[in-house]
Amino acid sequence: MSTDHAPTARTREKPSGDEEASADLRLGEFQNVPTLTLSEARLLINAVMDHRKSIRKVEETEKTIEYQLKGHPYNSTLVKTQDYLDVFARFKQKENIEAVERMLSAKQELELFERSQLGSLCCETAEEAKTLIPSLSNKISDQDLQELLDDITKLRHFVE
Repeated sequence: MSTDHAPTARTREKPSGDEEASADLRLGEFQNVPTLTLSEARLLINAVMDHRKSIRKVEETEKTIEYQLKGHPYNSTLVKTQDYLDVFARFKQKENIEAVERMLSAKQELELFERSQLGSLCCETAEEAKTLIPSLSNKISDQDLQELLDDITKLRHFVE
């Protein structure tokens, strides 16, 4: 009796090792790719979902009803992502999201990735921010970073 079996899982491609978010920020092909904070992602996904809902209301066809009953294959993932963002997005109002983006964009010395992380994590202190985002260490002074974090925190407390 032969015990040769087909592999039960695909072999995984080994990571290239180009990406590293440490003191030396190396994001490989994603180095200069625009990134979003969790709040911006929430705003975007909610807009997409609202648009889809409005399309469904307009298209009262049998196919649309079937689509709604069966659920689109991406719906469960999208809904779970939406739920995650509802919990972890620090800013809910569009005006505050835009204000944070303006503050972060003014810090041209920071990489796009670092700005998004600062806007998502909403650290209390410069030390905490530099611990969680080590690549900030040599890019911005503790005083400047603390001022930025304080301004972001004011927006959070203004809403809460």
